[in-house]
Amino acid sequence: MSRKLKIGIIGCGGIANAKHMPSLSKLDTVEMVGFTDHEQARAQKAADEYGSLDAKIYPTYMDLLADEAIEVVHVCTSNASHAEITIAALEAGKHVMCEKPIAKTVAEAKLMVETAKRTGKKLTIGYNNRFRPDSQYLHRLCRKGEFGDIYFAKAHAIRRRGVPTWGQFLDQEVQGGGPLIDIGTHALDLTLWMMNNYKPKVVLGTSYHKLGQRANAANPFGPWDPEKFKVEDSAFGMITMENGATIMLESSWALNMLQEGTAKVTLCGTEAGADMWDGLRVNGERDSELYTTSIELNHEGVNFYNTQQQPPGELEARLWIEAILEDKDPVVTPEQALVVSQILEAIYESSRTGKAIYFDEKE
Repeated sequence: MSRKLKIGIIGCGGIANAKHMPSLSKLDTVEMVGFTDHEQARAQKAADEYGSLDAKIYPTYMDLLADEAIEVVHVCTSNASHAEITIAALEAGKHVMCEKPIAKTVAEAKLMVETAKRTGKKLTIGYNNRFRPDSQYLHRLCRKGEFGDIYFAKAHAIRRRGVPTWGQFLDQEVQGGGPLIDIGTHALDLTLWMMNNYKPKVVLGTSYHKLGQRANAANPFGPWDPEKFKVEDSAFGMITMENGATIMLESSWALNMLQEGTAKVTLCGTEAGADMWDGLRVNGERDSELYTTSIELNHEGVNFYNTQQQPPGELEARLWIEAILEDKDPVVTPEQALVVSQILEAIYESSRTGKAIYFDEKE
């Protein structure tokens, strides 16, 4: 039996338990040998459930990184600590999977990208929506040129009511923002990936803190405290790319709108279009008639990956580990994740200043 990659988990909270650790546990090429969390009981629970027989609990992430046996770390902490931990891990010679977004700020994200290049270690960001069956299939159509020149797109991340009232989601200092940086980032990443377009030219954005000011509001996750709601409840952006393409980004945790959907994409090209609102649909014109085709993905005849039925988190983990073992680029590169954060930060800046943000005027 071949040697297994040794993995350390930094942050043993919600996303680690919901995605990272269960997905890694399905792989026979890795073993989770180290765990750390600011709540030691959570680290112990994670080790008991997912750790190897000789798994260790570390008091701090620096203690975990000092263990030379650990080759890969998964950073599953709040946005504000992504850069600090990831950079330290790369410097310690570890490959890093960091949860989205890449960082709280663009300046931090750039340091992460630069450190990965300098150390020669692999860095990827947890944009797991790329690994859904509909995303994988649509991406394949895009790469085949099915839609021609995609010149208009929409990135959707709309919740009518879905304010996360647990953890630190409502804390501006810790998270860097609200729904835009939390779920809007997924929708934008998907859109840029489908278009294979990572060259923004100008961004115009608005953000709002309207419904978040209300007490005792209806919310599936329970009412929020307006005094602690320090981030936007919705944000919107128009992005013009260098090649003239336009992307509309919409995000909300609370918005009086009936059409809900997160991490969905609408694409409009010269040859055809597609959307994810009612399953995956492709539309266009053929023989002087308009057509709409619904793509059925829940059968084994769909040939975009030989494991198309694999859950997104598990496919994400498998392809990440394969990238390390086979020394190839991860599906989500840090450079791509950096552009996502550059656009999000520009939307916040545009909303704050009331001005369009031109990228050729930025560093």
